[in-house]
Amino acid sequence: MVTATMMLWTEKYRPKNLDEVVDQREVVERVKEFVKRRNVPHMLFAGPPGTGKTSVALALAHELYGEYWRRNVLELNASDERGIQTVRERVKDYARTMPIGDVPFKIIILDEADNMTSDAQQALRRTMELYTRTCRFILIANYSSKIIEPIQSRCAVFRFQPLSNEDIAGRIKMIAENEGVNIDESGLKAILYVAEGDLRRAINTLQAAAALGVVNDKSVYRVVGRANPLEIKEMMELALNGEFIKAREKLRDLMVHYGLSGVDIVRQMHREVFSLTLPEHSKVKLIDKIGEINFRMIEGSDEEIQLSALLAYFALYGEELRDTG
Repeated sequence: MVTATMMLWTEKYRPKNLDEVVDQREVVERVKEFVKRRNVPHMLFAGPPGTGKTSVALALAHELYGEYWRRNVLELNASDERGIQTVRERVKDYARTMPIGDVPFKIIILDEADNMTSDAQQALRRTMELYTRTCRFILIANYSSKIIEPIQSRCAVFRFQPLSNEDIAGRIKMIAENEGVNIDESGLKAILYVAEGDLRRAINTLQAAAALGVVNDKSVYRVVGRANPLEIKEMMELALNGEFIKAREKLRDLMVHYGLSGVDIVRQMHREVFSLTLPEHSKVKLIDKIGEINFRMIEGSDEEIQLSALLAYFALYGEELRDTG
């Protein structure tokens, strides 16, 4: 059973070695070669959230240092101050010290390095040059373009891809079995829908939904604050079929029941348009209108008025399709 004191499953099931890493086979094989030769370069791990960047970095440290890994690894993340002063003091002091064990260098992991200030990155590039003999850096970023070119040129770049549904499903089933969680097929599909290639989000969603009992589509959408995609699709189909009032009532029910904002609704509508049985040119027009409404709401327009206007457009366009069909 899930309790309030139980640790996060994302940490409990974090890979302890590179063979346990989900997918990212090309990246893992390249990293294994570095570990095998005990000659790790500075590295930049770039890619979307929840795709295994930090897990690969820590698994590398486990395999490289064994029982001494904690003594030879400094990990800084977004919760730490990482301005120029931190680079000049804490990072520099750690980089100049000798490692423990038979590996001739320590490792500094800078998670979310794309949030570092430009000045800090400029200071970091010099530190990376001066202390290469005693320290190697692993920079982790969602957007590699935010890392300055001089640092990128000093690193071996590894690009992580969103995980496939098959790989995420396999990991979720394994965790559910180990934790005694009852998950049905609808719950698994819902987790894959909300995860969008992010394994961390998938595991956190599983743990949150498990606290409600059986993990099914209802419990999953309830804990993540999203509407069931079938209900979003139903609302759009009502509007396209000319039932504007029913579509608007459905919209209000969704916003009240799930506590969604207008932007949340529009984002899900954007995703579900592609599943409608409409010709491609019709989907193009609807997507264009959804983009316009999204922009208006972000700029501060009234959400209910804009969503009603969007459904009205769907209704008018559906009438136009019927007249020309």
